[in-house]
Amino acid sequence: MELCDRYRIPHSFFLGAGDGRWSETDRAKALAYEAYRASVCANCGTRAAEWDEAQGGDRYAYVTTTVRCVGCELITAEQEQVPDGADGYGVRIGLVPRVQWEQRQG
Repeated sequence: MELCDRYRIPHSFFLGAGDGRWSETDRAKALAYEAYRASVCANCGTRAAEWDEAQGGDRYAYVTTTVRCVGCELITAEQEQVPDGADGYGVRIGLVPRVQWEQRQG
């Protein structure tokens, strides 16, 4: 459903069974997918029901883990070099593959 949402196509068309028109089933699936997405925390990716024992969840359904992303580490280090105040407004640090960066330099 994520791909169907991204490309704005009915699920039946994605499966190769439809003609591109939205059937009642396609609309129901799209609405259910949107309701599911709305229930997912944008920060951690879990749903409240997964934690709620009254809804069949478990208060300890997940454990935390530390993950290091070298790309995020580089972005954070570079962001610390951006000056505070007006000079730093609107500055966003991103990653570019080294090959592309070297092509731009040369």
